[in-house]
Amino acid sequence: MTFDTRPVFFVVGALINVLAAAMMVPIIVDLRVGNPDWIVFAIASAVTLSFGVQVMLTNRSPWGALNLRQTFLLTALAWVIVCAFASIPFMVSQAALSPTDAYFEAMSALTTTGSTVITGLDRLPPGLLLWRSLLQWLGGIGIIGMGIAILPFLRVGGMQLFRSESSDRSDKVAPRASDLAIAVTWVYLTLTVACIGALTLAGMSWFDAINHAMAAVSTGGFSTRDASIAGWENAAIEWVLVVFMMLGGMGRKAQLCGIVR
Repeated sequence: MTFDTRPVFFVVGALINVLAAAMMVPIIVDLRVGNPDWIVFAIASAVTLSFGVQVMLTNRSPWGALNLRQTFLLTALAWVIVCAFASIPFMVSQAALSPTDAYFEAMSALTTTGSTVITGLDRLPPGLLLWRSLLQWLGGIGIIGMGIAILPFLRVGGMQLFRSESSDRSDKVAPRASDLAIAVTWVYLTLTVACIGALTLAGMSWFDAINHAMAAVSTGGFSTRDASIAGWENAAIEWVLVVFMMLGGMGRKAQLCGIVR
């Protein structure tokens, strides 16, 4: 039996396009503050979008739901390839990381590991700081969340991808894939907005609050300062982050359990 990889690469192309769209956020931020790094993100977004569209177009074909082998291949390729494109801004921006360090930074962000090879965070342009946090925020939803959200619209089975990464083995998942995607998205957005508001009230600037909220809810831990949260010397900020990291951790567990009946 022939192993059809076309649906796998088609979905990978779609995920790459999502990443290209996400690069618009640091472009807007750098343009607003007059930082020339917006050009870096614009070029990276164009290259990423071009590759993603070409992959989708060359793998268009009618198919049914993904089978288990295709799902495992998609999960592996998605992490490897998406991280490669996410690392481009780290290499050609003011951070000027080597390909190895840039890939490490992107992988650490998207997997919400939280390790970093960058020093001098206090001096980095805002667009690059936001890109690190945004990657963590997207990684908090993960390939599971993106797959569940995107695959139903591509007429590919989203729940098969869910089961490939989930440790849960229950027979019945309560909502349909689209319903679960909507629920996960709303919970994630609500926690993020609430965390931004709480951090602002606790004494952070809007920019720092947005970055740290995305890092906290995704349970990643990236900061905009080398000293991390200790740089604020503010107990209220620390407790806000503790609460939302716990809520984010419970939210991710709920995603993995699939809201099982």
